[in-house]
Amino acid sequence: MEEIISNSPEETLEIGKKIASNLKKGDVIVLTGDLGSGKTKLTEGILTYFGLEKEISSPTFTIVNEYYTENLNIYHFDVYRLEEEEEFSAIGGEEYFEKGAVIIEWGEMIESLLPKSYLQITFTRDLENENLRKLVFEKIEK
Repeated sequence: MEEIISNSPEETLEIGKKIASNLKKGDVIVLTGDLGSGKTKLTEGILTYFGLEKEISSPTFTIVNEYYTENLNIYHFDVYRLEEEEEFSAIGGEEYFEKGAVIIEWGEMIESLLPKSYLQITFTRDLENENLRKLVFEKIEK
């Protein structure tokens, strides 16, 4: 387990870029944390690394946004609005795990459907400093 402190949205963006530099097909990243804790900002950093900063939007209402780059397809899910895990399966969510790199916001909501191995990043906001975020990185092996 590793912990990183981000002092600003810009730092969270940079952390995302560093993660992206090692991202490869089959990687799954699960982002957990309260609303406004930085999950989408980190994803923005990942996508910016691949030159996709103009295409970024939250998939809250579409469930998944698909991004295609020369070297890697990236699938960004936001499963917050799903009422049951089966809805993820119904849209073919598990099929994406092998098609490219997958980022899932609120992934704890579909925990039993996640692959055997993934990176979980848990975001915690600081109640006294509105810009400070603690990011805890944990490799999950089921």
